[in-house]
Amino acid sequence: MTQLISHVSPQSLTDVLQAAGYRVNQTEQNGIVQLLSASQGIGYAVRFGNPAAEQGSYVDFTFSCALRVQGELPQGVAEQWNATRRFARLSLQGEFLVMEMDVVLAAGVSNDHLRGNLELWDRLLQEFIVYLRDFSQAPTAQAAKVVTTEQQEVAL
Repeated sequence: MTQLISHVSPQSLTDVLQAAGYRVNQTEQNGIVQLLSASQGIGYAVRFGNPAAEQGSYVDFTFSCALRVQGELPQGVAEQWNATRRFARLSLQGEFLVMEMDVVLAAGVSNDHLRGNLELWDRLLQEFIVYLRDFSQAPTAQAAKVVTTEQQEVAL
């Protein structure tokens, strides 16, 4: 019988990410713990959401990748992504272009489901960079750059 996971702690999710081959750092700011990792040279954070009944555990979390925008972002970047992609949403938050994907465990999910969400996030990060490069090749694109947390630049 499959054991269902209905909540995660920062440590248990760190273990899942590390078992999948990712380096993970736990950070705390104002009493809020988040995990920092990277895939394909693109840094991202894992932010925990609603607390579970078990102290220090959560029933959901969000993968979040914020890229700093330098210059003018081409019109419609976020809207076209959101209209053509599922699972992860894109938004402009101040000077950051942010891609986020929620993972809900509340009713119980298998370990394979949790791992599948991680694989989906990894694939979406790869698609995100390709999408930004392709969008910049459009005839109406304006000059802009986004900078990853690893200080890599993607020209737009």
